[in-house]
Amino acid sequence: MLTIQEILETIKMVQEEHLDIRTITMGISLRDCCDSDVKRSCAKIYDKITRLAVNLVDVGEDLSREFGIPIVNKRISVTPIALIAESNSSGNCVEYARTLDRAASEVGVNFIGGYSALVHKGFTIGDKRLIASIPEALAETERVCASVNVATTKSGINMDAVYQMGSVVKKAAELTADRDGLGCAKLVVFANVPEDNPFMAGAFHGVGEAECVINMGVSGPGVVKSAVERVKDADFGTLSETIKKTAFKVTRMGELVGRAAAERLGVPFGIVDLSLAPTPAVGDSVAEIIEAMGLERCGTHGTTAALALLNDAVKKGGAMASSYVGGLSGAFIPVSEDAGMIRAVEDGALSLDKLEAMTCVCSVGLDMIAVPGDTTAETIAAIIADEMAIGVINQKTTAVRIIPAPGKVVGDYVEFGGLLGRAPVMALNGFSSCEFVARGGRIPAPIHSLRN
Repeated sequence: MLTIQEILETIKMVQEEHLDIRTITMGISLRDCCDSDVKRSCAKIYDKITRLAVNLVDVGEDLSREFGIPIVNKRISVTPIALIAESNSSGNCVEYARTLDRAASEVGVNFIGGYSALVHKGFTIGDKRLIASIPEALAETERVCASVNVATTKSGINMDAVYQMGSVVKKAAELTADRDGLGCAKLVVFANVPEDNPFMAGAFHGVGEAECVINMGVSGPGVVKSAVERVKDADFGTLSETIKKTAFKVTRMGELVGRAAAERLGVPFGIVDLSLAPTPAVGDSVAEIIEAMGLERCGTHGTTAALALLNDAVKKGGAMASSYVGGLSGAFIPVSEDAGMIRAVEDGALSLDKLEAMTCVCSVGLDMIAVPGDTTAETIAAIIADEMAIGVINQKTTAVRIIPAPGKVVGDYVEFGGLLGRAPVMALNGFSSCEFVARGGRIPAPIHSLRN
């Protein structure tokens, strides 16, 4: 039972501190939609998605009005389409993407994730078909998001997949050159990908999931920033405890809304993911939380330690609030979606190398980073390889969402609008990695992968 004080706190969080439910995501299994005939398979997919998600947007809007909490996005995640493509005799995967896009448009969701493949140990026929089709699929669709898992702590890093993804990212940018490489903003390369992540572009409905579930993504950078500012002169123990208590309140609110949504939609509640996912809006920035801790600008010395404290406290608070915390849960550091990150890059405080160091302790990885359009596929693959190594060695999820912006150079900007924001094009190391990434094969798993 919420007290009057807690209700007033929540109202303040919503009105003044940008608290929102970032996404309500319905996960849908498509494993029963396989068919050797791609048209029959796509008909099953369309029918199932539109049947199960027909009320998703309406329920989200109703709950937003009833609880007084903005629910910004309504989304769908589906079984990795590479699994469905295994039985497709024609080899045409783009038709699946078109079908997903039509279904998403029909039910009114913002994005649909799951144009995905899991290739951390090798490729199947369906994996190869899907990965090769990703650039075209993203160029032809508006709402479809793609992801590929190329590494796990248990299996190591599939460098053949990493090498191929460098070319896939490059081609996705070229096919959407008229939109600053927007296709790449809907494509993520993962290590240790979670199967219940509600956030795009990396969401998909894992094979261990139920037939249909509701997963919630809650975000509150502005709320956490305000809490940090209230303990400006406190020691680190007090600072951590303050963030933890704030995360507890936000997570509990997210689960309350999520369970109500699941009940009204007649499907099980899955997880609540408390990830501090920023937006371009002023005051809704992870970088500004870090600066509120006492750093002049995000990216300066001490930033990685501050981010580690933030990420840990958020997870501890979430774990206290719910037994069903999942997804990624922690702090995202996308450049284009965070006004403070953009400012830090512009001021010279934040470089790609520093961002990479920060990914050792945050929830995801190198996210929404624009680089020069003439960046080679091999350099992109090497950047992916570095990030995958961090995830594999540290037994955590890491990811790369990078945009080689066509025709852009360092100092230019890419403009995506909305939640995707804008990003300054960042400089890269000028030396070649070609021979390294072209070796092929698999980087072996670290020794701690043998733990059972």
